[in-house]
Amino acid sequence: MGASAAQGDKYRSYLYGEGEENTEWRYGAAPNYDVVNKLFEEGRTKIWPPGSLEEQVQNMVKTWEMEMFHKVKMEDFKSVDPNKYTFSLNGRKPLSLEEKRKLGGGYNPLLQTSLPEKFRAYNPDGETAISSHLAFTTAFPRGFALEILQVYSGPPVILYKFRHWGYMEGPFKGHAPTGERIEVFGMAIFEQDEHSKIVKVEFFYDRGELLGGLLKAVSDGSMDATPSNCPVLRSTG
Repeated sequence: MGASAAQGDKYRSYLYGEGEENTEWRYGAAPNYDVVNKLFEEGRTKIWPPGSLEEQVQNMVKTWEMEMFHKVKMEDFKSVDPNKYTFSLNGRKPLSLEEKRKLGGGYNPLLQTSLPEKFRAYNPDGETAISSHLAFTTAFPRGFALEILQVYSGPPVILYKFRHWGYMEGPFKGHAPTGERIEVFGMAIFEQDEHSKIVKVEFFYDRGELLGGLLKAVSDGSMDATPSNCPVLRSTG
């Protein structure tokens, strides 16, 4: 099991304790990662030595992800420099933290697409941070675990390969759960400043790996093999 709220979270900083007393949390309280930490520990393929670069990068990325999903005010962000930070997906134009927040936050910036709306299995333009969070936490009740598979360069420019996975044990946008494991693989580049604050993030992955699994036909034939509103699942936009 992951650490309790009283002890802190062993994979994430800036979640509990000193400096977080006045943090404004998106869902009213600090998140608890016990369930997804258990999924991670049971399903990871690598165990990095304590203090290794790989372990440090893994904890940095998990902390960054936690802050992006759960902290509301920019002044509460501690892993990034809010004034310099930019994010880009699959070579798109970089977004500032404020521009990223306007997309709704949560999964929306990670699921940007240039597909016409009628072809979008998931439309980030029509979702808020709360609605997107609800959609994915419902589909993945045990969470969507993150593992760092390889680190190719250390700070200040960190290049790494990642794996995200979870079990679709709940419905997603009207599509029945399959119970199957859904995995996503990709690459990312994080750039830190002289104070070890993240100032630039670039993600490269195929969003179709995630959406294709969530919209997969169930074995009893109760839904079509290919969702009629999404003929192009593998487009990364």
